[in-house]
Formats: sequence, structure tokens, C-alpha cells
Amino acid sequence: MARREKSSYMIRSVANALDLLEELSNEGGELGVTELSRRLNLHKNNIFRLLATLESKGYVEQNKETENYRLGLKSLELGQNYLRQMSLIKQVRPILEELVSRCNENAGLGVVRQQWVVYLDVVEAKRMVRVACRAGWRLPVYASAIGKVQLAFKSESEIEKSVNWDEMRAFTPNTITGREAFLKHLEEVRERGYAVDNEEYEEGVKCVAVPVRDYTRRVVAGISVQAPVFRLPPERIEEEIVPILKEAGVKASQRLGYGG
Repeated sequence: MARREKSSYMIRSVANALDLLEELSNEGGELGVTELSRRLNLHKNNIFRLLATLESKGYVEQNKETENYRLGLKSLELGQNYLRQMSLIKQVRPILEELVSRCNENAGLGVVRQQWVVYLDVVEAKRMVRVACRAGWRLPVYASAIGKVQLAFKSESEIEKSVNWDEMRAFTPNTITGREAFLKHLEEVRERGYAVDNEEYEEGVKCVAVPVRDYTRRVVAGISVQAPVFRLPPERIEEEIVPILKEAGVKASQRLGYGG
């Protein structure tokens, strides 16, 4: 069967909503239903439904006096998150490269997004046997060293938003499941200042991570080293990996304005 072009999977209503947001963005001010209908060549009823949906999610808001629409705070938040991620990658990339040169293992940068850890950047070691990982990969936050090291420094209410206790499942015999066991583990992570994924997501793979803070002292990301389990025995983790990872975490935090 011939491979379909990605455009053939396009959902028209979603595309229309994005076109509408772009019009509001290009305008830099406010537009009414009639003008948006004219510009997008869509019926007013379609425009109204799109606006109602986007308004309910916070991406547009209506000026009650003029009844025109403008971009909402959620659109601003989305743009700021993108800029922060791009800045974060730019600042941390040289530190990841230095990490790899020092330990000859993969190094990664990841952030917590809802119930997932998303890898923003990965620098691979030049080894025949290495852990497969790339930017864009998602892992469950509770089964990831990067996830655990960020959750450890969050409030209990923030942790509750990132972990659905009823849906925790064991990926391996080492996966930590259950609310009490996991919260106790996070206390240990906080005391040590680093987290270890001890074959908790995939057997044969270990990961060690440290937190990255910004100028507000808030933990905003994690830096990790990943390797096959046979290359990360406890002695190497304690004596080699943790010290250089903590050094990398401090450097990354300082680049983001952290002065602690």
C-alpha cells in the first residue's frame, strides 16, 4: 500500500483553529467574527464555534466592550514555554557534550510535562553498546531518574498532578509503585541530591540524574547519564558519575541564573 502524505491525515477543524490563532497573532490586536470569517473564508457559525472552543481553553479571550477577540494568556504561556525550552537546550548542550567526553556514556536533558518526562536533548557516547535514546522521547515520570529528581523538589500538590497513583504499573520488577513507597523514595532522592533509575523502566538500563534550577531556585529540568547496567555498578555511580553529574547540574543552573 502506498505511503500516505502527512497532509492526508490533517484534521480540518484543527487546521482552521490554528489558522484563526495565526490571524489573531498577525493582527497584534483584536478581530471580530465577521472579519475573521472574511479572512479565513469560513462561515460565521464555524468561526464562532472555533472561538468558543479556544476561549474555553484559554487560547483566546473576548473584549466584552467591543465583542472582538484577541489572543489569550494560554497562547502567551505556550510561546513562553517554547522559548524557555529553546533557551534551555542552547545553554545546556555544551554541558551535555562535556559530560559525554568525561564519562563516555550518553547524557540527556529532560523536563516534566504532566505525567511524563520529555527528553529535550541527548548527546550520545561513541560506543558500540549504548542506550537508545533521542530528543522527543517520553517516559513515565515515576519510572525515570530525570522525573524522580524533579518531583523530589516539588510540593506534594505538584507531585499529585504528575503521578496518577491508580495507574502506576510495574514495567520491571524494580519499578517503584504505590503512593507511600514512591513518596518515601522521593525523600531519599531529595536528601542525596540525585536520583537513580535502577532498571525501573527497562531491564538492563540504568540512569542517574541531577536537578537543574533557574534563577528563582525552582527545579526546571534534569540532566542524566544513561548506560547499560553492567557499566554502571554502584561503585562507579558513587565515585565517578554522581560527582561529575552534580558539577554539570550546577553549571547548567548557573547558566539559567541560579546563584545558590
